[in-house]
Amino acid sequence: MPNTQYAAPGIAFALIVMGTILSLAGTDLVLPAVPSLPETLSGSQAMAQLVLAAFVAGGCIGLLAFGELGARVDQRTLLVWSLVSYAIVSLACMFAPSLPALVGLRFVQGLTGAAAAVFAPGMIRALYSEEKAVGALGFMASIESLIPALAPVVGVWLLIGFGWKSSFLVLGVLSLVVAGLVALLRHRMPPPPSTRVPGSYLRHLTNPTFLRYALSQAFTLGGLLIFVFGAPAMITKGLDGTLNDFIIMQVTGISFFIAGSNLAGRLTQKFGPEPMILFGSAMSACGLLGVLLFALIGGSEPLFLALLFIPVNLGLGFRGPPGFFRAVIAARGDDARGSAL
Repeated sequence: MPNTQYAAPGIAFALIVMGTILSLAGTDLVLPAVPSLPETLSGSQAMAQLVLAAFVAGGCIGLLAFGELGARVDQRTLLVWSLVSYAIVSLACMFAPSLPALVGLRFVQGLTGAAAAVFAPGMIRALYSEEKAVGALGFMASIESLIPALAPVVGVWLLIGFGWKSSFLVLGVLSLVVAGLVALLRHRMPPPPSTRVPGSYLRHLTNPTFLRYALSQAFTLGGLLIFVFGAPAMITKGLDGTLNDFIIMQVTGISFFIAGSNLAGRLTQKFGPEPMILFGSAMSACGLLGVLLFALIGGSEPLFLALLFIPVNLGLGFRGPPGFFRAVIAARGDDARGSAL
């Protein structure tokens, strides 16, 4: 049950969502600049792709680190320091002297920005009753799903108008603003529970129920992200397309994800969580197999990628909300570590 002092939890919810958005934007806002980085900082296309991979790798380690810290330390304090550190590293990326240096900074950037994603589910559960928490998580997912569609558009505008450094400047400034708001409105955020639930990552890794939901969610989302991260370079260099083709693909995919995630709650009530998780996973898998077939037959029309992106994202929208919520439940109260994994 939520703490009774949170009669109007909207402010805390907004701060939590802003923190998760900034972390997500660290990938998609920078994405359009990646193909031009080898010329700007003297490197190869393969090294430029590491600018994205390093951020993700740092984020993975950051998730685990903040999951462990969040089970021991006040999450409100950790969230503030995470945002401040994320801002500092984002600004430092502007002054990277070379592509390898930028890759290293991106790793640290991903690591420092992971706290909000770890703490969001537990904080939302503390703010709302269980029924309202599910709705809040779904609404947060809908907002976050817009980032892969909108952030690259903003990234293209920043790249054309102000150069590749501008995206890092925006991330740094906004992170400092949100960190200040979280610190100022700390009393609005849920405090740590009076009693800590004993747990460990080993406990989750030996829990077959948790692993079933968590791994299926990770593999479905991972298959999508692997494709998206390489899409700008593939479309512009391999298919002789433009960044507009990439944007069309992203907007199409995210639109269907939003539709699927908004329908998922009602469909889950009608058919149950297990059928929806299986159906959504199968739909995403079919879409990604279509992408593989497109590559094997030598496809060259970027529009077909946008069409293949529809089942991939619609399936993820169907299975995402019930799958993630079932994984959190399977964590048995150890929300920080469970969300991190």
